Amino acid sequence: MRHYSRQPENDIPRRLILTGAAAVTSLAASALISTNLSRSSNSDEHANIGNRTSPLPNAASTATPAPQGASLSPEEPAVPGKDAILAEFMGLKPSQWGLQLPGTMSRLSTRIAGVVLTFDCCGGPGGNEVDEELISLLERTHTPAVFFLNTRWVQANPANAKRLAANPLFEIGNHGTKHIPMSVSGRSAYGIPGTGSPSEVYDEVMAAQDILSDLIERPPKYFRPGTAYFDDIAVSIVRKLGLTPVSFSVNGDGGATYTSETVLNEVSKAKAADIIIAHANHPGRGTAPGMSAALPILRASGLTAISINDPTAPRVA
Repeated sequence: MRHYSRQPENDIPRRLILTGAAAVTSLAASALISTNLSRSSNSDEHANIGNRTSPLPNAASTATPAPQGASLSPEEPAVPGKDAILAEFMGLKPSQWGLQLPGTMSRLSTRIAGVVLTFDCCGGPGGNEVDEELISLLERTHTPAVFFLNTRWVQANPANAKRLAANPLFEIGNHGTKHIPMSVSGRSAYGIPGTGSPSEVYDEVMAAQDILSDLIERPPKYFRPGTAYFDDIAVSIVRKLGLTPVSFSVNGDGGATYTSETVLNEVSKAKAADIIIAHANHPGRGTAPGMSAALPILRASGLTAISINDPTAPRVA
């Protein structure tokens, strides 16, 4: 009878140990390579988004992509593109033209014990300066205000634009790209020709909106055109683009032409819920000293400057 000697269980041949170790190493290396390839593929996918017209097949990617132009924030609806604006508004004839049209915010929509100060920074030739006296007054007295910034003024004053944007007292509004009236038929105001089509209205709003969105890290909510003139179709387009068109009920400085005494007289006439327009791009005029004299008078009469975003100040109806 043949006898086989049984090898002890803990005495595995060395060759078997090496073979098994090699197999394990090979499997681990394969898994690592597979993982790295998968990660590399995902990195390339993210890096090249927007550079391909059709994505490469990826079994791991099963989510449905958001439509182009859709808002990524659930709180904010998607802003229509130019094609959608043209499809809806091209060919419509305006029936109204002016400063305080239906759909614009010219006063707060309920009477409250406050007023809103708004300051335009218009930019362009003769309009790129900074009224440091006025801005310092608002900062020193902790007075809320809306600054409507035109693209040209922002480009000429990047440091001051950032300064205004960084102050929580101040709301930044869109004051357009070229600083022109808003019309779909080329209407003029104060000798300044306005936009001539829905396409030009879109460009005047959205080119500035892109620049200001970068400045304040969110889209501005309010729009005032150069001269503050609208036609009714332009008002509808601005609202369709997600902004509130803002006019005024008190002309505080007459386009920075009033003396300080006239600024004082006009601003101190303000009533509850008024929106006051003035300018912050003409230093040395009557705006800053007139405002300095008017603000204590408003406060003494029970009216304080409030934020346009104050929850007690409802928006335009």
